[in-house]
Amino acid sequence: MKLYVGNLPWSVSDTELEDLFSKIGTVESANVVMDRDSGRSRGFGFVEMSQADGQRAVTELDGQTVDGRQLRVNEAQPKSPQRAR
Repeated sequence: MKLYVGNLPWSVSDTELEDLFSKIGTVESANVVMDRDSGRSRGFGFVEMSQADGQRAVTELDGQTVDGRQLRVNEAQPKSPQRAR
């Protein structure tokens, strides 16, 4: 199950994101999305874990405060196709 994790503090790294979710279950991957130009966090990321652990993570971590920011955790939605410009 792929999870979207939004409203991350700018300081959170891939390792810290993995550590947070590993308290719930086994994390297959965890990555914070970085801005290509600045190299800084864009404030969201993705975590992959089993279906059961993922559902538990949504229940337990959505709304949890990390460094003063309330996390948004839900199942990631497929990327919508971009329109031609």
